[in-house]
Amino acid sequence: MMSRRPVNLSRRFGDSGGGLFSSSKSKTSPALSVGLIILGGLFLIGYVYKGSGGFGSRLESFSRLQGDSLCTGEVPRAIPILKKAYGDSLHKVLHVGPDTCYVVSKLLKEEETEAWGIEPYDIEDADANCKALIRKGIVRMADIKFPLPYRPKAFSLVIISDALDFLSPRYLNKTLPDLARVSTDGIVIFTGFPDNKKAKGADVSKYGKTAKMRSSSWWVRYFLQINLEENDAASKKFAQASTKSSYIPNCQIFHLKSSMDFHDITLNY
Repeated sequence: MMSRRPVNLSRRFGDSGGGLFSSSKSKTSPALSVGLIILGGLFLIGYVYKGSGGFGSRLESFSRLQGDSLCTGEVPRAIPILKKAYGDSLHKVLHVGPDTCYVVSKLLKEEETEAWGIEPYDIEDADANCKALIRKGIVRMADIKFPLPYRPKAFSLVIISDALDFLSPRYLNKTLPDLARVSTDGIVIFTGFPDNKKAKGADVSKYGKTAKMRSSSWWVRYFLQINLEENDAASKKFAQASTKSSYIPNCQIFHLKSSMDFHDITLNY
C-alpha cells in the first residue's frame, strides 16, 4: 500500500547543502535533474489523488485484487471475452464478491451495460468511488448465505467470484439457487484452483475462514447432484473467444444456466 506521506521535493542530496537546483561545483547531469523532477512530480500526483478515488486508490485496489481477491481481479480481464460469449446478456449484470466496487466500476464503463454489486464482506478503507456507489444503492453489503435483496429475474447475468470458495456445501445449496433466482440468462462462476496458495492464504480475519479450493471435477459433480445445468453454448463461445484473444485465465470459470430444479442434498465437504 502506498504511503500517505507526501514526497519532500526540497530534500537535500549529498553533503554540499545543495538541493535539486544546487549550483555546487560538482556539475549534475541535466538528464538526471529532469528525471528526478519528473519522478518527484509523479509521487506528488499519486499522493494528491490517493484519497479521492484517483491514481493512488486505483493502485491500492489493484494491489488488493492481486492478493486476497485473486479471481475478482480476473473478472475485468475477462469482460471482453464475456461480451463475445454472452452478447446482449451482458447488458444488466450483477457481480457478487469482494472488491465488487472495482468490478462494477469497470462494467459501468462498458457501452450499454448496467451493473450492480453485492459485497459479502466488510468494506475496509473504501475509496470515494466505492462510497459513491454504495450511497447510490448500486453496491450493497449482504451475507450471501441468505436470500439476495433483489426480485426474481432482476438481472440477465450474475457473475460471482472469490465468494463460493468460503462456503460449505450446506450454504452452497442455498446460495446457488438464489443466484439462479435473480438471473435470466445464466451464472458465471470464477473460483480458484486447488493448488493456488495465494488464494488459500486469504485474510481469515476478513472472510471468517480459509478458502476451500475445489477441483473442476468436484464442481462438475456438484452441479450434477443439484441438477444445475452447465451452459455448453456459452462455454464454447467463451473458449473460442479466449483462443482468438490469447486469453488464459488464472482461475476456473464455469458457465451455468439459470433454470434449475433443486432437491434436498447432503454432500461431504
